[in-house]
Amino acid sequence: MEYLYYLANASLTLRVVQHLLHNSRLETPVSFLTVIHQIDGWVVRIKFNGQVSSQDDGDFRAFLNELGIRYEPPMRVQMALWSLEAGQCPVDVMRRYQVAIVSHGSPEREEIEAFRQQFVRGLGYCPETLA
Repeated sequence: MEYLYYLANASLTLRVVQHLLHNSRLETPVSFLTVIHQIDGWVVRIKFNGQVSSQDDGDFRAFLNELGIRYEPPMRVQMALWSLEAGQCPVDVMRRYQVAIVSHGSPEREEIEAFRQQFVRGLGYCPETLA
């Protein structure tokens, strides 16, 4: 089972990661989490190893719908997501499809926090999407 959502800022993205790491209700393990930063928000793809129970699916969708909206990626982003799932190196995928892959694999707060800090340091201010 897979979920693809668009979130407005880093704080919401971190809430999704926190939920995946600390929600004991989800019985199906996460296969991978992909986080892509775009100029106006964040794309989050969550794929589970198997089927999620209908109750967990409904609860998780409700949680995600509170934070963001379902996302239909343009072809460039879809190709990047497929390439990552096929096992291609994130750096190669970023170069080929011109997308900013913040994280791919196990859900980790540290990668998102590090990206946010570096981006803000480089700009000298914090854009709304990185709040």
